[in-house]
Amino acid sequence: MLRVRRGARYLALVAASALALSACGSSGPAGGGSGELRVWSLQDGVNRAERQAVEAYNKTATPKVKMETFLNDPYKQKLQVAMGSPQAPDVFMNWGGGNLKQYVDARQVYDLTDDLNADPAWRDKFLPVVMKTAQIGGRYYGVPERGMQPIVLFYNKDVFEKAGQQPPKTWDDLLRLVDVFKSRGVTPFALAGSQAWTELMWLEYLLDRIGGPEPFRAIVERKPGAWKDPAVLRALTMIRELVDRGAFGTNYASVDYDVGGASTIFAQGKAAMHLMGSWEYATQLEQNPDFVKNERMGWVAFPTVPDGKGDPKNIVGNPSNYMSVSSNAKDKQAAVRFLKEALTSDAYIRGMISVGEVPAIKGVEPQLRSGPAPDYGAFIYQLVSQAPEFTQSWDQALPPNVAEALLTNLSKLFLKEITPQQFADAMDKVN
Repeated sequence: MLRVRRGARYLALVAASALALSACGSSGPAGGGSGELRVWSLQDGVNRAERQAVEAYNKTATPKVKMETFLNDPYKQKLQVAMGSPQAPDVFMNWGGGNLKQYVDARQVYDLTDDLNADPAWRDKFLPVVMKTAQIGGRYYGVPERGMQPIVLFYNKDVFEKAGQQPPKTWDDLLRLVDVFKSRGVTPFALAGSQAWTELMWLEYLLDRIGGPEPFRAIVERKPGAWKDPAVLRALTMIRELVDRGAFGTNYASVDYDVGGASTIFAQGKAAMHLMGSWEYATQLEQNPDFVKNERMGWVAFPTVPDGKGDPKNIVGNPSNYMSVSSNAKDKQAAVRFLKEALTSDAYIRGMISVGEVPAIKGVEPQLRSGPAPDYGAFIYQLVSQAPEFTQSWDQALPPNVAEALLTNLSKLFLKEITPQQFADAMDKVN
């Protein structure tokens, strides 16, 4: 789910009124001056913390760092063109997983493993479950730079209190609540069904709860028949049963997320629950501030599934965004030093928390308590830090052609145009 336009800002909108985004724009065309360390990142609400870190670092460091920022889609395009060329940045932000692997496979990324192992204090600052997404072929090619973005089950407290219900802990609880809320004229789950990435969250969690991380690992490794694994078919069947049961209402195919459709339905009490990335907090704060400020939005982990092999503490979503060093960097050790000294400093961590991010750094809970959303920040940190596995969103982890086919076929499944078996057969044929 390459949705950094909302994912990376997670709670940034808590402090959005204090940000002047014009100051976070691109600092000019590529090609810094002699002796500069060029760092590329995204243009968004996190830039304030990044720029403060760069300014502090530049007071004593040589070479100096020049940070350039770009909007999401132009950034991805510019990076693909620049990597492997003399115009490549020395340090660049990426999403890890399949997004990073394409550059690693092209030998365009510097291997950080030896540097991390040579400085265990630096290496061990990061939550291991988040570091995994920057690991390609057993080697590390990036370090976490931004906040963690797990997928969370949100619920409307007003709707639940009126129905005398509690949020679901098990799949049976969830199915019972579907019937309860339907009987009260409330859509059980808001779903922006016009965008298949919102539907993918259901498949990601169900497959992990049913079979653990192994079935998806087989899919990533392109093992023959991986899409026809019984765990995959069971997850698809459970989704189809939810659709047939009316869990998402009848108009979900026309609901959009980017224009606030699903979030508004949820905030207004027309839907009881919403499965969404942790950035939903920021979305609600922007679109429906009273819903958040009056503490009417709750959040829990995804329910357990009977007879499931997956650890109920496992989570899915966007572990983080990462900073990597280009193999074309003129001074790789200077680039590594920047990652080590600027992006794990106390000042940078404080800056990240001040714009609503939850850093993938061990032991930040006390600092989160002084942030803009202490209870929510602590919940996200505990959810991730206690997770044995944090599976990256599939449309990030898989190659672009596979991800595109996945989203297309999943949309058809939710629309009841294909069966679970037809979905598995179609995906099994994607090369």
